[in-house]
Amino acid sequence: MVFETKRTGLNISIKMKIDDYKNWRMIAIEGLSSTSHALFFLQEVKMEQLLSKILEKIKKDAYLFRTWEDLLYMCKEAMKTDISLGVRYLKLLSVECERGISDPLTSEQEVKELYGLHKRVLLAAAPYDFDSYLLYVEWNREPKKKFYPPRRKVLKQVVDALQELADDKLDLLAVSLPPGSGKTTLAIFYLTWLGGKIPNEPMLTGSHSNSFVRGVYDECLRIFDANGDYLWHDVFSDIQVSNTNAKDCRIDLDKRQRFETLEFTSIGTGNAGLYRAATLLYCDDLVSGIEVALSKERLDKLWETYTTDLRQRKIGDHCKELHIATRWSVHDVIGRLEREYVDSDKAKFIVVPAMDENDESNFDYAYGVGFSTHFYREQRNIMDDVSWRALYMNEPIEREGLVYSQDELRRYFELPKEDPDAIIGICDTKDKGADYAFLPVAYVYGQDYYIDDCVCDNGLPNVVDARLTEILVRDKVKSCRFESNSAGRRVAEKIQEEVRKKNGITHITTKFTTANKETKIIVNSAWVKEHCLFKDASLYQRKSDYGKMMDMLCSYTVAGKNKHDDVPDGMAMLAEYAQSLSGQKVEVFKRPW
Repeated sequence: MVFETKRTGLNISIKMKIDDYKNWRMIAIEGLSSTSHALFFLQEVKMEQLLSKILEKIKKDAYLFRTWEDLLYMCKEAMKTDISLGVRYLKLLSVECERGISDPLTSEQEVKELYGLHKRVLLAAAPYDFDSYLLYVEWNREPKKKFYPPRRKVLKQVVDALQELADDKLDLLAVSLPPGSGKTTLAIFYLTWLGGKIPNEPMLTGSHSNSFVRGVYDECLRIFDANGDYLWHDVFSDIQVSNTNAKDCRIDLDKRQRFETLEFTSIGTGNAGLYRAATLLYCDDLVSGIEVALSKERLDKLWETYTTDLRQRKIGDHCKELHIATRWSVHDVIGRLEREYVDSDKAKFIVVPAMDENDESNFDYAYGVGFSTHFYREQRNIMDDVSWRALYMNEPIEREGLVYSQDELRRYFELPKEDPDAIIGICDTKDKGADYAFLPVAYVYGQDYYIDDCVCDNGLPNVVDARLTEILVRDKVKSCRFESNSAGRRVAEKIQEEVRKKNGITHITTKFTTANKETKIIVNSAWVKEHCLFKDASLYQRKSDYGKMMDMLCSYTVAGKNKHDDVPDGMAMLAEYAQSLSGQKVEVFKRPW
């Protein structure tokens, strides 16, 4: 091991095996006048082992500032040969700094020491870690003016996904958040971070209007401004803004080149030869507004423009794509990309709705910069349901051709007091991919079918099968019909055996169907609306099986592609099964309109 001090220039070579951090520290003190200025080149000891030992002491032992500082220096040393290792422990040290600063037992002097150390830790990690970069560049800003810290709890999942995009773990990332939640500002910081990391390869930003891209251009320049509020130049001290073009919205970093580091354009400009994207193609709110969203023709044209204009400007094999938008329609660009990349592990689609499963705001940030639960509830009350679900919950559905709407379904708060005439169910088993297994339980009272419980799950087959068994036994379902298409018969036989083992009373039958699914759904929808009652929305959580069932049922449309049709298909099965038990028949008739 070699120790070198900046203060004395002394070089001491020591060959030994370090068993623990305590021995290392003792020898370091004996050999050096100042360990705080030492570089440690490990030969016989694994770097990660030493980093782990120091971190362990920080967590368990009494506060000793030099120990915290040692970990920072060792992380920097590790980064010379293994950047990911050094950054990983820098992030762990950052967490400990935050913990120590917020701990009421930490003294005022210790808080000052940790505060300064935390800044140095973030600076060391910032060129490689987007989260650290975000925290560092706003370090000098007033707390109430900072963008990221008050929003970090919610936006951290987006930041982590952006990190995956930069680390080549993803090729495409799409982020859907409500209006005003900070998604575009986050993307602007991402552009400035990538620009500093990779200044000599172009990135292209595209959006619906010139005014929007000009705003993004201006905000990037604000972050780059060495005399401004941000500490970008601390992170990328060797990089300078070499050229700007306000007219064409272009920014060059490091050195001038044919295609600038950051380029900004509105879609459909016809300037394909003037813009290129080698690092990142960033698309923000390509849908300009409700007028475009309501027109399938205009959405088709937008998709064509994206595929033949924006996407064609990518060069090389390593250009990533970032799409950030408020969702308007199932036919918008993100909706179509989601269908294109449905089975890809190199694409991620993040959705953060305005309200959580408890009907509380997801964006009630500190310093009043977000949106309260009260605000969102008021907004929901004055909007139509389809618009609310699309813009704020990021659950776009087709406005035209909905088979089931929330308003026309019958609802209930509790089951009738008397015993039901029967308890029945049907099961549309999971096939493959993203398909859902769907089993609704209906409590029958005369001609009314109360849908009181369900399984709506696309998990692993063994897990789903266990849940199917559980619901049949728990709800004392008397009879249940399984669709025997594909693997349905095998699943039915398995579930029947498991129900018997648990002393259940369910008699399972199977039926193979050759009917056209879409026709079956539409033909039986009238019966479902007339005879089925669903729980009031206040009685279930959105992310529960019941909530997923209702969302899928009320988003099925006769126009365009449906992401999931398992629930409306299952309800059609229930309609047919119920009518077969009562001897009723469905009659297909020509529509009078």
